[in-house]
Amino acid sequence: MTPTSPAPIGAPADPAPSALRAIVTGASSGIGAATVRALRRDGWDVIAAARRVDRLEALAADTGARALALDVTDQASVDAFAAEVAASGPVHALVNNAGGAFGADRLADAVTADWEWMYNVNVLGSMRMTRALLPALRDGGQGSVLFLTSTAALAAYEGGAGYCGVKAAQESMARSLRLEEAENNIRVIEVSPGMVNTEEFSLNRLGGDQGAADKVYEGVAHPLTADDVAQAVAFTLNAPHHVNIDQLVLRPLAQAANHKVLRR
Repeated sequence: MTPTSPAPIGAPADPAPSALRAIVTGASSGIGAATVRALRRDGWDVIAAARRVDRLEALAADTGARALALDVTDQASVDAFAAEVAASGPVHALVNNAGGAFGADRLADAVTADWEWMYNVNVLGSMRMTRALLPALRDGGQGSVLFLTSTAALAAYEGGAGYCGVKAAQESMARSLRLEEAENNIRVIEVSPGMVNTEEFSLNRLGGDQGAADKVYEGVAHPLTADDVAQAVAFTLNAPHHVNIDQLVLRPLAQAANHKVLRR
């Protein structure tokens, strides 16, 4: 979409050339898609990135974001993406949202392929994207890197060793990067949600078993939604740039802690 094109019905007008520009990975569904919508409503110029281009194009048509194919597990894809983005203007925010969980086995029964997938997408994917976009974020003059982690990074639970591990690794990445990039005027933010009922997360984790996925949220009054998390992401990025919200933890009221969930 060009700056002179009319905005789709219900979408904000295209940003002025001076608008801040954000990249959201994993934008084809769930929290990623909701974050694209939230940032566009706030006037950001947004690049929505993911593998499922058909979904991205529908999101772009609805919001005025730009759709761009990306596979965070493929270095060649990341390099091509970064080159195209850097050539088209400054970058002010990178939202490392691409990720997910696979499997809920105890460590004694851990499936190596599930762990490899989680580390490749969540940890190495965030590393690849951050490393590739840091030059553009520095050049933008006021960059922000946001890691979408989880309360799984804060407390372990049975069957969660793999997922808790990858989210804790992302948390460590954020803390190290904050020390390394403050001198370059780059904020590093971590948003850590608890129970979020999205269309795919639990279903993917539990091998497509819809019944098992439904049980995760059974009896829980008002689990978080993708929009709830997206609003938290937007809040941290819209804060004055001298304000670094190091970590924002959000849970549904019914989840007092990882191990204490109220069910009706």
